Amino acid sequence: MAAAPLRALLASAGFDADVALAPFTVGHEGAPVRRAGGRLPVVVFSHGAHDHRSDTTVVVQELASHGYVVVTVDHTGDAFSAFPDGRVVVPLHDPQHILGPADFAKDIRFVLDRLEDLDAGENPDAEHRPLPAGLSGALDLQRIGMFGWSKGGTATALVMSEDQRVRAGLSFDGPMEPAVTTDLDRPFMMMTAVFTRAEDASVAAFWSRLRGWRLNIQADGAVHSSYCDNQVLIPQLAKMVAMSDEELRRWIGALDPTRALRIQQAYPLAFFDLHLRRGRGHLLDGPCAAFPEVKFLLPGR
Repeated sequence: MAAAPLRALLASAGFDADVALAPFTVGHEGAPVRRAGGRLPVVVFSHGAHDHRSDTTVVVQELASHGYVVVTVDHTGDAFSAFPDGRVVVPLHDPQHILGPADFAKDIRFVLDRLEDLDAGENPDAEHRPLPAGLSGALDLQRIGMFGWSKGGTATALVMSEDQRVRAGLSFDGPMEPAVTTDLDRPFMMMTAVFTRAEDASVAAFWSRLRGWRLNIQADGAVHSSYCDNQVLIPQLAKMVAMSDEELRRWIGALDPTRALRIQQAYPLAFFDLHLRRGRGHLLDGPCAAFPEVKFLLPGR
C-alpha cells in the first residue's frame, strides 16, 4: 500500500499517521505473467466499507502463488487510495454520497468488462501505460470467481445475482444487506464471524436463496476482521503503540493470528480450486484435524 493513503488510513483508525510504513510483501508491480500452460483462472476482490484493495493481501498472494490472476479493486468514494498522478482519495462520509454494496457491484461489473478488453488484446489503462508482460491472452474468462470482505462480501452476492460471468463467490463475513432477491444456482461459500445466520436475519435469508453448492464455515474466536490482513498487521502495530491486550482482542478477536493466517491461506484456495479448477482436495468436505477451530455450520443452523 502506498505511503500517502496508508497515513490517511491510520489516522482514520485513531493511530498516529506516521507510526508505521506498510510492510513489504513478496509481490511487486510489473511482474510478468507466469504460465505453465493454458489460460489462468481469474478471481476478483471487493473490499469492505471505508477500506482499500490491499486488505486481504494474505489471500491474494496465496491465490496468485497457485496460478490465479487476482484483480483487486479500490471502490473510489469508499476507499483509501492514490491515483497515478498522486492524488489521494479517502472515503466519503456525506450521507448523500456514501457508496452501498450495489455501487460496489457496479464497479466490479465495470472491471469485468475491462477484463474482456484485456482478453481482446486492448489496453484499458486510462493513460495506456504498458501492461505486465504476458497478460494479454492469459486470462481464462470462463473461470471467474469473486470474493469480498464485509460490504464486499455483500457485493459479491449482488454481482452473482446479476452477472453470470462470475462462477463462484466467497464472502468474508458479509452482512448481506440489501437483500439478494433472486435465487443463486452457482457455488457460494460464507466464512462468518459477526454476521451469522443465527444472529442476522439478512444472512439467513441470503443462505436460503442459495440453490447450488453452498457452505458456511466459522472459526472459533473470530471477529469481523479475522479473515483479513488485520490478523497479521495489528499485532505488529500493537507493539509499536503499546496497545493493551484488551485493545488488541477488540481488533483481532480471540483467534490466534498464526492460525488465522493459515485459515486465510487454506480455505479460499480450496474453494476456488474446487469450483474453478475442479480440484480434488477434501478440506471442504467437513471438519479437519489440521484446523480444529474451523466449524462447519450445518444447512439448518
